[in-house]
Amino acid sequence: MPQPPDDLDAVAVRTWCSLALEALGREREEIDAINVYPVADGDTGTNLYLTVESAAAAVEAVFAAHETGSLVAGRADAVRAMAHGALIGARGNSGTILAQLLRGMAGVLAHGGDADHLRAALTRAAAAARQAVAHPVEGTVLTVATAAAEAAERAAGGLTAVVAAAYESARTALAATPGQLAVLGRAGVVDAGGRGLVAVLGALLEAVSGQAPARTSWAVPEGLPAPAEDCAPAGAEGPAFEVIYLLEAGDEAVGRLRARLDGLGDSLVVVGGDGLWNVHVHVDDAGAAVEAGVEAGRPYRIRITHFGADRVPAQAEPAQRGVVVVVPGDGLAELCTEAGATTVLARPGEPPASGELVDAIRRAHAREVVLLPSDATLRHTAGAAAEQARTEGVRVAVIPTRAAVQGLAALAVHEPDRGFDEDVVAMTAAAGATRYAELAVAERQSWTMAGICQAGDILGLIDGDVAVIGADVPSTARTVLDRMLSAGGELVTLVLGQDVPDALADALAEHVREGYPAVDTVVYRGGRQVAPLLLGVE
Repeated sequence: MPQPPDDLDAVAVRTWCSLALEALGREREEIDAINVYPVADGDTGTNLYLTVESAAAAVEAVFAAHETGSLVAGRADAVRAMAHGALIGARGNSGTILAQLLRGMAGVLAHGGDADHLRAALTRAAAAARQAVAHPVEGTVLTVATAAAEAAERAAGGLTAVVAAAYESARTALAATPGQLAVLGRAGVVDAGGRGLVAVLGALLEAVSGQAPARTSWAVPEGLPAPAEDCAPAGAEGPAFEVIYLLEAGDEAVGRLRARLDGLGDSLVVVGGDGLWNVHVHVDDAGAAVEAGVEAGRPYRIRITHFGADRVPAQAEPAQRGVVVVVPGDGLAELCTEAGATTVLARPGEPPASGELVDAIRRAHAREVVLLPSDATLRHTAGAAAEQARTEGVRVAVIPTRAAVQGLAALAVHEPDRGFDEDVVAMTAAAGATRYAELAVAERQSWTMAGICQAGDILGLIDGDVAVIGADVPSTARTVLDRMLSAGGELVTLVLGQDVPDALADALAEHVREGYPAVDTVVYRGGRQVAPLLLGVE
C-alpha cells in the first residue's frame, strides 16, 4: 500500500478541489434543508457548491494553461487559483466565509505543503474568516473552522495525521453547534455552513490519505418543517435583501465601506485583498449598499436577492421562449439585452460557473430557453446548467457557440414565434456558418502554429488557432481579414475592445470595401473584454 504523501502538491490540491465539489454535490440538498441561520432561505448547500465549483474551475484552468506549454503547474499556482476562484465565485454568507478560509490557507500553502505549513494555514484561515465577519457568532462555520485549526496545531505526525485531527475536531464542533446557537437548537439541526466545511475538510483528508472518511448522518429529525415556512422570514425579523458584489478597491476604501455597510444591515462579510474583494451584506436598502460600493471603488457582478421572494413575480406568466447568451464585455451585454436576450458577463479570466447560467435561465422566465455559451471551454458548464434547468421544468437547448460573434449571429436569426426545434436549427446554422477570430497580445515567447512569437507580438487567432503573428493591431487585423475572406463571405462583424479607437474600425471597414465590394461590415463596441478585437465572417 503506498505511503500517504508528506506534501500537499499541486496535484493534491487539484484532487482536493474535485473531491470537495463531489462531496458538496452529494450533500447539497441536505445542507439546504437545514439552513436556518442567519436566514432560513434554504440555499447554503447550493451556495457552497457554487463557490467550490468556481474554485475548482480556476484550478483546472491553471493545469490546462500549463499543459499547453513546457511548465508544470506548481502548488503555489494551484492554491492561489483555488482561492481566487472561490473569491470571484463566492455565493451567500457561508460561501463568502469559505472563500476567505481558502484564501487564508493559500497564503501559507503557497510557500510549502508539509504538515507544519498546513497547521499554520488552518490557523491563518480561521483567523482571517473571523476578521472578515463584522460580528462573529459562535455555533457557526467560524466555530468549526477554529476547532479544526486548534486540533491541527496540537496534532503530532505528518500531513495525513494533521488533516485527520482537523477533520475529526471539526465534526465534533459541528455536532455541538445546536447547543451554542439557539435557532439551531430550536430547529434540532447542526449549522449548515459548518456542515459544508466538514465536507470540504473530509475531501482534503481523502486527497492526502487516499481513503474517503466514513459519511456521518447529520439527520434532520422527523417532522421538522421546512425552514422557510416555520422560521421567521428575513423580512419579518431582519433585513429584506441580500446584496453581493465583487469590488475593485484599495484597503482604506474597504475599511470605510465596512463601517458604512455595518450601519445599513447585518450578516456583513467582506473578504479578499490585493485590490479585489467580495462583499456580502443583508440590508433593507439594497440601493444604498450598492451606492456604498460605488463610493469605495468599482462594484460589479452585483446580485440582489429578496428573501422569501422569487426573482420574477409569481403572477407574471412565463414567456414561451427566451435566449441566454454569455458575452465577454458590457458593450455586447447591452446590445444583446436590447435584442431581448438575458446576458451573463464573462470577465477576462473569470468564466461563469454553471450556477450563474442556471440563474440566467431562471431570469429569462421562459418555458423554453436557447443557451449560447459563446466559448468552447464553457461547453460542459453550459451542459450542466441545462440539465439543472430541465429538472425545474424548463426546456433548454445548448447551441455550441465557440465565440461571441457566433452568439451574435445566432441571436440575429432568432424568431420566438416559430417552433422551438426550427428556431434552434436556424440559430445553430447561423452560428456554424460564422468563422471567428480575435487578436491577442503574446505574454511570452512560445511556439505557435504560425511560428515562434515573442512577448508583445500581436497574435491573430482564427477559429481558435494562431494563424498570424504581427507587430501591430491594424496590420495583423487586415491580414486576418484577408485570410478569412479568401474563403468567401457576405458580412464582417468587428467587436472593438474598450481601448481600441474608432479609427481602427473605420480603416478595417475601408479595407473590406476596397478589397471585397460585396461584403458588408458592422461594428460594435464590446467594452472591457480580454481581446482588443473580435472578428466574425459569415
